[in-house]
Amino acid sequence: MGHSNNGFSKTGLQRMRDVLTRHVDSGKIPGLVALVSRCGETNVEAIGTMRHDGGAPMRRDTIFRMASTSKPVTIAAAMVLLDECRLRLDDLVETWLPELADRRVLKRIDGPLDDTVPARRPITVRDLLTSTFGLGMDMTSLGTPIMGAIFERGLTPDLPVPMPEPDEWMRRLGELPLMHQPGERWQYHISNDLLGVLVARITGQSYETFLRERIFDPLGMKDTGFHVPTDEIDRLPPLYAPNPQTGEFIVWDEAKGGRYSQSPAFQGGGGGLVSTVDDYNAYFRMLLNHGMHGNERILSRPAVDLMITNRLTPEQQAARTSMAINNVHVSFGQGQHGGWGMGMAVRTYRGDYAPIGQFGWDGGSGTSTYADPDNQLTGILLTQVGMSTPDSARLIHDFWTTLYQAIEN
Repeated sequence: MGHSNNGFSKTGLQRMRDVLTRHVDSGKIPGLVALVSRCGETNVEAIGTMRHDGGAPMRRDTIFRMASTSKPVTIAAAMVLLDECRLRLDDLVETWLPELADRRVLKRIDGPLDDTVPARRPITVRDLLTSTFGLGMDMTSLGTPIMGAIFERGLTPDLPVPMPEPDEWMRRLGELPLMHQPGERWQYHISNDLLGVLVARITGQSYETFLRERIFDPLGMKDTGFHVPTDEIDRLPPLYAPNPQTGEFIVWDEAKGGRYSQSPAFQGGGGGLVSTVDDYNAYFRMLLNHGMHGNERILSRPAVDLMITNRLTPEQQAARTSMAINNVHVSFGQGQHGGWGMGMAVRTYRGDYAPIGQFGWDGGSGTSTYADPDNQLTGILLTQVGMSTPDSARLIHDFWTTLYQAIEN
């Protein structure tokens, strides 16, 4: 077997390339960009085209909508504030987010919104960082009054109405009861958007400005942000949400004139970033290097350790695992990692080819971004096909399966 100098076998990298190409040749994935990095060497594959009907080829610097893979990156803003003691883990968030004071909690998850009890305690910063503050996206509760209210008020990205500016978003959120008691249960997504509002109110800067000054610019992440500048919009492919029944390519978001062609009213830490494989590699390499980028410290080592260590209790972890496994027909197998740190999944059991300790996350726009401390490995796969069908999820699985086979110790 041929060997390369970067800890991958040449044969293994070729197999990975062949499998990725097979997905594009199937007609179900118009194009992709994949990056793998280990032992100081990086390999990038750009395969296919920007549009499903042809057009410009995918390039290494193609910009993608990162969707929920925004979470592992945007969490860093809050960690900077922890490092600087401008935030403490058990500070009450109502100091800066008074809309979350005096919470009430549903007696039953499927009950009416006015059938509540008082919260047993206030919400803390720790609750937001660990996604346990009491409200979130729960796919097992679709159809309940509380989930209906979350959608109707525009508290999630463009489903079904655009998200309002942050103060109005907070006002609407503050009118709802919690689904669970603070700190009781892990729940998805909304806490990450809340953290963006918290950072902006503490710093007096927009969330994006603070991220740019403290994370993006120091790491050289020049193509990462909450929208794509007009003179770069040609680097952004359309986002497709294929018809689940027919597989027909439906444009969910066009590049020019689309959601990311101008700065949004709400800079969503839960899923609002655009970026490239090289920008994300810089961020995840920094985490693997315990917060260092070259000679510059971006985050403290303890902050990184907090982010990439499972924060869930056994009860919370069981609920999260159950949610992933029992919804495999919706998630197509994504999300079965066991644990959750801060802003990202942390593998606590070996359920596939990836080892315990791997951290990162996947996005509904067909993105996958992880780092692996044991193998000093980063892997980033970006496509323009949303997970309305299993196609991009299957591509992601095959990417990681072939990547781990390619490792040479």
